[in-house]
Amino acid sequence: MNRFLPTLLLILAGVLVGGTWSLHRQGAPKVAVLVTGVLAVLATVAGVLRLLPGGDA
Repeated sequence: MNRFLPTLLLILAGVLVGGTWSLHRQGAPKVAVLVTGVLAVLATVAGVLRLLPGGDA
């Protein structure tokens, strides 16, 4: 499972980015768009950091 984690995190980030864009286009409250966007950024950062050397620790 550990070697698939970066891929899963980046897939999650992509889904969250799409959800953020969809919420924005639908005129959702700014808080919902912001929270979803922050979660997308966190998932992206976590996925990239796990790909770096020493990220398995």
